[in-house]
Amino acid sequence: MIRMRADRLVATLLFLQTRGRVTAREVAVELEVSERTARRDLEALAAAGIPVYSQHGRGGGWSLVGGARTDLTGLTAAEIRAMFLVAGPSADSPELRTALRKLVRALPATLRPDAEAASKAGVTDGTDWSRLPVTAGTPLLDALQGAVVDGLRIRLGYARPGSPAGTRTVAPLGVVTKAGVPYLVAGTDTARGEAAAGLRIFRLDRVTSVEVTAEPVVRPEGFDLATAWRALAAPMEERMRGAIVRGRAEPTAGRVLGMLFGGRLRLGGERADGWLEMEIDGPSPEVVAAQLAGLGARVEVLEPPEARERLARLGAELAALYGEE
Repeated sequence: MIRMRADRLVATLLFLQTRGRVTAREVAVELEVSERTARRDLEALAAAGIPVYSQHGRGGGWSLVGGARTDLTGLTAAEIRAMFLVAGPSADSPELRTALRKLVRALPATLRPDAEAASKAGVTDGTDWSRLPVTAGTPLLDALQGAVVDGLRIRLGYARPGSPAGTRTVAPLGVVTKAGVPYLVAGTDTARGEAAAGLRIFRLDRVTSVEVTAEPVVRPEGFDLATAWRALAAPMEERMRGAIVRGRAEPTAGRVLGMLFGGRLRLGGERADGWLEMEIDGPSPEVVAAQLAGLGARVEVLEPPEARERLARLGAELAALYGEE
């Protein structure tokens, strides 16, 4: 209740400085409270030492003495635009939308239109093209982010593919989003309170439960989330490029290959037969071969032998299943 009142008083002050002069009724409408509550909040601001005064009679109302303001100082127009461009598409919660409105009101009048336009310039869609969510559930994500900010250890329910969920106590140190998927970086120590004992990554769509404890996190000295993430992600990225498959592809297959493999694909110049040189990185020759199988005769793998053997087996299996009697 006290926090709600404090938030309302801040909103009242920002509304007052935006409008210059307001009536208790206007404040009540803006903040969706009773006129009596609005008048009591204005009086509370004055009692707290804020230079707010009231003027009775026709054209009266509440004003800030001498145009006093509470601005967000030190921010340039470019910094404000960047902040709202990032925050705007994520404003899917009432708390964040309210915070953005308060920030807009706290800005100097000349900067408000640009901030409002930036906050509406983008939208974040949390589903893929099959309408499946690509991020973890909001309640779990909120709980994890709250534990990181509050510096409290958590009991984490986690299920690896093909395994039942287990529970362990970890020290949450940060949340990183890569390609639309959030990951928790946490200390998985065996000694109580020593978050530096070992860092691990937990994919949030595999988190089944989050229970925040009262035990504080002891952050490793000099810990930097971006540096830790790069160190943890590097081995995973190396595993994704553990093998190279070489071959040739029809020119018309280039677009499909690009969609399938992205930066792991390298298309070379045109060969004497009119096809394109092709190199693809992957975790193993067999995995890359299976991904290429859907392109049929539009690509030909030349090496390594393991990839050609995998494609031959797949072809035989498909012919046996779908071929004519």
